[in-house]
Amino acid sequence: MAGEIRKIDLIRGMAVFRDFHWASSVRDGGNNIAEFKRINILYGRNYSGKTTLSRIFRALETDSISEKYGSPEFQVTFEGGSTVTEDSLGSHGQVIRVFNEDFIKENLRFIVDDEHTINSFAILGEDNTRLEDEITMLEAELGSEEDMSGLLGGLQGAEQKLATARKAHDDKVSELEEKLRDKSNKPGSGIKHNRLFGVAIYNVPKLKEDISSVSRDSYSPLTDDQIGEFHNILREDPKPEIPELSPFNLQYSTIAIKAHELVTKKIQASAPIQELLNDAALAAWVRAGRGHHEGERDVCAFCGNSLPSDLWDKLDNHFNQESEVLRGDIDSLLKSIEHERAQFPDKFRIKISDFYSKFSTELDSVANQYSTQSAIYLNGLDAIEQKLNDRKIDIFNSLEFEAPPSAVDELNAARAILEGIRVKSNQLTASLSAIQSEARADLRLNEVYTFKSAIKYENECKAIDSLFVIVGEAEATRNSARITVNSKRAKIVELKAQLKDESKGAERVNDYLNNFFGHQFLSLKAVETTPGDSSTGYRFEVTRDDKKAFHLSEGECSLIAFCYFIAKLEDIDTKGNQPIIWIDDPISSLDSNHIFFVYSLINAKIVTPELIANDGETTERERFKQLFMSTHNLDFLKYLKRLPGASNKSKSQYFIIARTEKASIISLMPRYLKDYVTEFNFLFHQIFKCANAQVLSEDDYGCYYNFGNNARKFLEAFLYYKFPNAVEEKDTKLARFFGDDALATSLTERINNEYSHLAGMFERSIQPIDVPEMRSVARLILRKIQEKDQDQYAALLQSIGESYELHGGTPEQL
Repeated sequence: MAGEIRKIDLIRGMAVFRDFHWASSVRDGGNNIAEFKRINILYGRNYSGKTTLSRIFRALETDSISEKYGSPEFQVTFEGGSTVTEDSLGSHGQVIRVFNEDFIKENLRFIVDDEHTINSFAILGEDNTRLEDEITMLEAELGSEEDMSGLLGGLQGAEQKLATARKAHDDKVSELEEKLRDKSNKPGSGIKHNRLFGVAIYNVPKLKEDISSVSRDSYSPLTDDQIGEFHNILREDPKPEIPELSPFNLQYSTIAIKAHELVTKKIQASAPIQELLNDAALAAWVRAGRGHHEGERDVCAFCGNSLPSDLWDKLDNHFNQESEVLRGDIDSLLKSIEHERAQFPDKFRIKISDFYSKFSTELDSVANQYSTQSAIYLNGLDAIEQKLNDRKIDIFNSLEFEAPPSAVDELNAARAILEGIRVKSNQLTASLSAIQSEARADLRLNEVYTFKSAIKYENECKAIDSLFVIVGEAEATRNSARITVNSKRAKIVELKAQLKDESKGAERVNDYLNNFFGHQFLSLKAVETTPGDSSTGYRFEVTRDDKKAFHLSEGECSLIAFCYFIAKLEDIDTKGNQPIIWIDDPISSLDSNHIFFVYSLINAKIVTPELIANDGETTERERFKQLFMSTHNLDFLKYLKRLPGASNKSKSQYFIIARTEKASIISLMPRYLKDYVTEFNFLFHQIFKCANAQVLSEDDYGCYYNFGNNARKFLEAFLYYKFPNAVEEKDTKLARFFGDDALATSLTERINNEYSHLAGMFERSIQPIDVPEMRSVARLILRKIQEKDQDQYAALLQSIGESYELHGGTPEQL
């Protein structure tokens, strides 16, 4: 993890920070989320939460947080988006140094308790030129993360390449995983939600198993016909058992044999009438007419002539008993044919709804087969019937007879096929549930196969594998660079250990006390832990006039503590590592002179780059990566604004910590506190805004309602320095300011008195502000300032960021 700290995403359960969320609180004028920059200045009154914030940074430094917090929660975001929480304090990899009361208690126990000493620290010793040169060379090899130079630059570049490779790999994996999640479980279109597939639990692992199944060489996707058949199967409900079809028992063969016998049978009349033998139709007509006349008439019903008395004997001799028997046999056989024809349609009744839809094609085929063969069968019966009728008409003449095709075997074959379908349909009823399960599974796998083909799954997996190889190569490069860097760092630590001199730490603190604060009598002394044996280490003592000091004032404690912290920034663990520094309210109990010296020490020893000699050339090196300073003191805040880079909007950021009742929030510092050096400039800006505001703008009503107070306070300060000799009660500074313009004086006095007070004029509070009147007075004040002192007016305009060329001009133009 590398880079600056960008924001504190949340703080929960830590003193006055009950449930703070950065994104909802720290926003600029465009409602964009603001972030920390290189220099960060935080202002907050006492008990607003400044020390709590410093303790979060202190936890990042020490990898531990106070147990006095019940259930603290916080999240800090670093440059690049990496985060650290209370559960991952040591994961940021940055050098962090925090000055707050916890630092003082841990390192300067003598200040808290006279019975304890002050922790010593080692800085680089003297007279070790060779070691220092070697350290300098190694540090030059290490280079800097900031400018991407040397081994550190190479390591950072390798880290970035690894991060890029991992992101590309993770993005590709996430892209594929999202497709798989949508296909497996997306409402409406996911496999889990498709009732056709009937799966109650279906997720990405299940989908991957199915993809593996359809990727095998043995798998074949379904055809359209198979898909339609499976859909039909899934629509089926269990069918009742279909009873066996009764045997046909066709009589065609018997009829054909009997017909052949009757049609070809030869008979002879006893006394044939030749004319009737020659004309079968006439014979049939005579036979039919005999039934209408014999025993009924003596006269022919057709011609009216008397019937001969021997007519019936002649006809009896012609139509003898043999012919009548044959005729009767023919009629009997014709009735058999009629009966066979009549009962034939019932032989093959198929109710399609009794069968499952999957057999519909077979049923259609066998029905067509039965229909065709039935026609052949019935045509054969018709042909036999026709032959019998022909013989019946010409009873005495035998006819040739050849039996037509019977189709009996084909009809029985059709019945056998139908019977087989019936058996399969009944068997399907018993296994329908299992078959439907298989159909659902086959349809699901076919859906997975289609999905796999659509997203080019194999290509996606190959791309992920390739990116994973790139990640491995980048990780190997990073690890190699890290080993090299760690090796160099270990060597530097080893060399610095040979250089370290704890006694120099006390001397550095004394330099700061004497040179910056002028405390000649108060100093820090390094005392050997075991007198006479420097190898046992040192402890620090505060001395006054070379004697151990007791009962230090709060101001003295503050000075020693801060000088100690600044000196400790040059210890062997910190110097050259460009730490992230947090300084929490360092001017407690100090007078104004000491406040300035604290500012000077920060400017000289932290903000100002240090000069490094390298190969005969002198270069600058930044002492810190990121700086945070909090204060409750407005004078100190004024000084902090002067720090190099503090006015650069791209490098600096200003915050205010505000407490409302029991909770605190962080927000961007309001402009009146950030941009104005004094309240005097702020008040002038408010008068300027009122003079130039739009009358009908709702956004400007605030400056109108506050104008009475703002104008009164501004004029009191302005006129005090303008007319310091006005000591008499009746010496009206306002009248002297406006001169002969009595109207301006009167109008301004009225505005200042009536609109900055409500006592005795309660009705003023229930009336709207007279906006034009306010603007007029504001313009009168500005015009008079410019008239009396044009240079001062131009300077005041410049102090609020306005141009004199734009807002100056002649008094008449104001």
